[in-house]
Amino acid sequence: MPNAPLTLFLAAPRGFCAGVDRAIKIVEMALDKWGAPVFVRHEIVHNKFVVDGLRDKGAVFVEELSECPDDRPVIFSAHGVPKSVPQAAKAREMIYVDATCPLVSKVHIEAQRHADAGLQMIMIGHEGHPETVGTMGQLPEGDVLLVETVEDVATVDVRDPQKLAFVTQTTLSVDDTADIVAALNARFPGIVGPHKEDICYATTNRQEAVKAMAPKCDAMLVVGAPNSSNSKRLVEVGARAGCAYAQLVQRASDIDWRSLDGITSVGITAGASAPEVLINEVIDAFKDRYDVRVEMVETAVENVEFKVPRVLREPA
Repeated sequence: MPNAPLTLFLAAPRGFCAGVDRAIKIVEMALDKWGAPVFVRHEIVHNKFVVDGLRDKGAVFVEELSECPDDRPVIFSAHGVPKSVPQAAKAREMIYVDATCPLVSKVHIEAQRHADAGLQMIMIGHEGHPETVGTMGQLPEGDVLLVETVEDVATVDVRDPQKLAFVTQTTLSVDDTADIVAALNARFPGIVGPHKEDICYATTNRQEAVKAMAPKCDAMLVVGAPNSSNSKRLVEVGARAGCAYAQLVQRASDIDWRSLDGITSVGITAGASAPEVLINEVIDAFKDRYDVRVEMVETAVENVEFKVPRVLREPA
């Protein structure tokens, strides 16, 4: 019996962003330069396949600097770290490389600039996410107030409503964040926002592609990790944009085929830390079961590239 026909809509852009690309390259170049083991504080990016691949090459992943020996290089993940971490590495005279995404570093600089101008910071972000921890850790404890929802804005307790600024995590839902910003502006009319949106180009672009693709699809799969903020946001955006069924899968083996019974079209996208090889694996799994026609849904073209730190470009 021939396979049933299925249209696969493929979102573009999808998958790796420039910050993730750079972070992975940093670990690979550090291994080439200093040999194994190289220590990495926190998962370099939120993707098990990527982390396992780097572990096989000699990267050792730890949660805290205290788990690293003094005499081996350590890399800080793409999500950014509190100021205390590089200070501690410096005090121990360690070789360290900061793989923080430049767009996250931009938010760090922004927070410091506002604090220097005497403004109290409010951060829109997810509690406990490493990027939020890193950004809040740029300033002394208690100087940055976290809001996660519109409801939080109503109860946030500020020092002086006239002296406030806000920053955001770079991987949030564009629409949800707009609602929270509107609530902040309504309660604190003088609050200072970022010059340019803190939510990064890659997060925004991937969400726009999903919004364009979702109404065409019976179901949507987002290839990404359960601890990846931007991947989870893509699932939410897809559901909100009119796709009846949106599911996060780490790879093809996670697909719940029973829930896809009777469908004729599926949208596929991937979070910013998911490699293309996993997306292709998912496409191949559909080709094994259906007569597949692939259609691209392209909403932007990305050509952003970030340089790796100078220390890795210099000979050992």
